[in-house]
Amino acid sequence: MPTFKSKKYLPKSYQNTIAASYRRGLAQHPFLLFGLPFITTIVAGSFFLTPAAALRYERHDRKVKTLSRDEELGLQRTQGRKAFDINEEYYRLAAKDLDDWDNKRVKRLKGEGDGVL
Repeated sequence: MPTFKSKKYLPKSYQNTIAASYRRGLAQHPFLLFGLPFITTIVAGSFFLTPAAALRYERHDRKVKTLSRDEELGLQRTQGRKAFDINEEYYRLAAKDLDDWDNKRVKRLKGEGDGVL
């Protein structure tokens, strides 16, 4: 026979408390008394925190002014300026003679190596 009993000593005054009845019920219905309140808390928290997060992002958007691409680049169109066309740029660059060029050496700064091995 073991020296100590495996069953804990619980006084008779403990058996009539709310905690004791909860522990007994938890052993019989664990999901109903633990799982369901836990899941309910998580779902309710999600619903309550969604507007708070939206408010946070709305405040941030009010602080940051969004600019259009033209304003961002500072390209305000004037009457004399025509719109950019990628096809026109392609054909303009394709018409250039890319085979006629000279290799020019860049002047080095003082104290910089000349790069010749």
